[in-house]
Amino acid sequence: MDDEVALVLGGGGAAGNAWEIGIVAGLAEAGYDLTDAAGLVVGTSAGATAAVQVCSGIPPATLLASVLSPPVRPGGRNLDPTAGLPMATVFERMRAIGAAATSAADLQRAMGAFGLECDSILEAGAEQRRATVAARLPRQDWPDRPMLIVALDADTGELVAFDRAAGVDLVDAVTASTALPGLAPTVSINGARYIDGGVRSPDNADLAWGHARVVVLSPLGGRRRTPPEPGQFEGLRRPPEWGIDLESQIERLRANGSQVEVITPDDASRAAMGTNQMDPATRGPAARAGYDQGKREAGRLTDPQLRAQRGRD
Repeated sequence: MDDEVALVLGGGGAAGNAWEIGIVAGLAEAGYDLTDAAGLVVGTSAGATAAVQVCSGIPPATLLASVLSPPVRPGGRNLDPTAGLPMATVFERMRAIGAAATSAADLQRAMGAFGLECDSILEAGAEQRRATVAARLPRQDWPDRPMLIVALDADTGELVAFDRAAGVDLVDAVTASTALPGLAPTVSINGARYIDGGVRSPDNADLAWGHARVVVLSPLGGRRRTPPEPGQFEGLRRPPEWGIDLESQIERLRANGSQVEVITPDDASRAAMGTNQMDPATRGPAARAGYDQGKREAGRLTDPQLRAQRGRD
């Protein structure tokens, strides 16, 4: 088993990305620097952008300062939220797809079909969206450190984990990983079309298989234990028996011998992230709350005895 730490960065919109960078900066401030410790970084959806940030070689404090600065679109214009279908329309369609799905594979294929269906409306903005994603990345070449960027094949629903060896442009990989059906067009790479990797799982923590220690930052984690606030999307339906929910993935990792630590938003972070995590206005509050939470979380991540105990839980 690989002794290096695997860092898993889950999806969660603009707020989730900012919260993850805040957590990383807070942990580093308290003495646990994941930008140095992680030998593998897995990024899904908004976590794909965070993965590139973490692997950029930029100090965590500088990453946090960048998140707290107003984002700028190429050409100097402020970044807008996604310019797809109305959010309520997208979420209602996702609820319907989730309710009708009989398996994880069925859900993933149906969401891919939804993404392809929406291309006729969203395709005109594909180049601008790619440029916007590129502007968010601190680097546009693959790092030397192992990094996986998760997307799904829109035609088959199958998971794809892009890495440096795949020969895929990093900006294309991140654009694909963040292409949520209804809000962004599918992304064409080498003749195939791709959608957001968060459709399969917001975290895809099982891709850290074989690592002795796994740290999961999950902006959407814990939602099954607490009902969504009014106006908040509850997420795609993924019954535990399908085995793709975060709890099932963690259980399998631990059964294989991995020590797994999961950080989900605490009460203050959830309040800062709000009910619409796609809203760029949540980035500042979410990053600050994540930073404060990260400093509090550092103790349990650096205590070997506690790590071993939690691995047995």
